[in-house]
Amino acid sequence: MDNTERLHILQVSSHDIAGGAERVAYELFQAYARRGHLSTLAVGQRRGKDRIVFEIPNDDYRGRWARAWLRPSKAVAPYQSSIRGIVRFQELLFSIGQPIRWLKRFKGEEDFDFPATDHLLGLFKGKPHILHCHNLHGGYFDLRKLPQLSHAVAVVITLHDTWLLSGHCAYSFDCRRWETGCGQCPDLTIYPPLKRDATAFNWQRKKDIYRQCRLYVAADSHWLMEKVKKSMLVTGVVESKVIHYGIDLSVYKPADILQSRRSLGIPEGAIVVLFSANGIRNNIFKDFSTMRAAIALAAQRFKKKKLLFLAMGEDGPVQKVGEAQVHFVPFQRNPSDVAQYCQASDIYIHAAREEAWGRSITEALACGTPVVATAVGGIPEQIKDGETGFLVPKGDAEAMADRLVRLAEDGELRCRLGKNASDDVKIRFDLERQTSDYLNWYSEIIKRFEGERT
Repeated sequence: MDNTERLHILQVSSHDIAGGAERVAYELFQAYARRGHLSTLAVGQRRGKDRIVFEIPNDDYRGRWARAWLRPSKAVAPYQSSIRGIVRFQELLFSIGQPIRWLKRFKGEEDFDFPATDHLLGLFKGKPHILHCHNLHGGYFDLRKLPQLSHAVAVVITLHDTWLLSGHCAYSFDCRRWETGCGQCPDLTIYPPLKRDATAFNWQRKKDIYRQCRLYVAADSHWLMEKVKKSMLVTGVVESKVIHYGIDLSVYKPADILQSRRSLGIPEGAIVVLFSANGIRNNIFKDFSTMRAAIALAAQRFKKKKLLFLAMGEDGPVQKVGEAQVHFVPFQRNPSDVAQYCQASDIYIHAAREEAWGRSITEALACGTPVVATAVGGIPEQIKDGETGFLVPKGDAEAMADRLVRLAEDGELRCRLGKNASDDVKIRFDLERQTSDYLNWYSEIIKRFEGERT
C-alpha cells in the first residue's frame, strides 16, 4: 500500500486529556487528520470537548442488573472529594450490581471486564486499516480480546510504561520478577494497585493472551524496548520499532522570557526552576522529595537572586523550602499554556524514580530551556549531558543542586545549552517526524498483514 493512500486509523487510549501518553495519542490523532487520513480516537474516558473523540461505551453493553446499580454510582461520582464515604458507597453499589467482577477484583485479578472491546471495530463506519493502541490500563479495555482483534486487523501497540509486561504495575522499579513470572509482589500499591496478590495469575494470563496475538509493538525509548525483549510480551510480537515522542514545534518553541513572565505574573528578577507532571507530590514514579531537597540546597548556595520553584500539575499553597519558594500551578490542559511556563523558566528540573521517556522534558528542551534530570529509563536518550542539559544519578539531591547552581550563576551557559536543546529537538523530536515514522510503518504493516491473509 502506498503511504500516500488514505488510511483509516483507529487509535485507542485511556483518556483524551491526561498525562504525556494520552497527549501523544491525541496529537497523532490530529496530525493524521491534517494529512488527510480518516483518523479516529476512542478513549476510556473523555475529558475534553472535542466531539470527534469517542468514549468507548462499556456500560451500554452490560446487563440490566449491572446498569441499574451503575446509575446511582455515577450520580454521586461528582461528590467523591467533598463528601466522606462516597467511594465506599460506590464500592457497595458495585459489589451488588456486579458481584462476580467485584470478587475477582477483591482477589487481586486485573479487571478485563469491559464488553465494548468486543464491539470496538464495529463502533465506527468501516473497519480500520490500523488499530493503534496506547495505554491499555486505566479500566476500559479487555486485554483478552487482543488475539481476536490482532487477527482481524493490523494492531499496533505503543508502550508508554511497563504494565503490559508485568502482573500489575506500570513500573517495577528494582523488581525483576516480571522477567520470569510475577508473584509475591513487593508492592501492590504501585499503580494500578491491587487488593490482593494475584500477580502470578495476572502475569500468566497475559502471557497466554500474547501467545495467540500478532502484534506490532512500538516503544518510545530503547530502554523500554529492551524490557520488551526480556518479557512475555515478545511471544506475540511480529515486529517492533523504537519511535521517539514528537511534539508540536509550532507550540513548543523559544520565546522572549520576560514577555512570558509578564503574561503569567512571574517575577522578572528571580531564577525560575520548573517541574511539570500529572500530579506532583503523590506521583510515585516521580521524585518530588529529591527535587525539593535540591532546590533548598541550591537556594542556600545561590544568593544573587531569589530562587522560585514552579511545580506544575496540581494546586496547593505556597511553600517555603529553605530560602526558596515553591509555587504549585494547577494542571494545564492547553499546550500553549504549558509551553508558556517553559518559556518563562530559566531551568527545567526533572527527578524520576522510573521513566520510559518524560514528555515534559522534551517540551522544555524545545522551548530552549536547559534541563537537569535524573539519568533513569529513557531520559538519557533525550538529554545530551553537558550540551542540552545535565544528567545526575537517581535520588542525588546534592548533584542536582550543584547543576542548578551552575546554571543559575552562568547566564551564558544557560543560553548556550538552551539554544542547543531547541536545535536538537527540531532534528530528533518533531511531531511531524513522529507522524511520518508511524505512517510509513503503518504502510509496511498493512502490506505484510494483507499478504499473510491471501
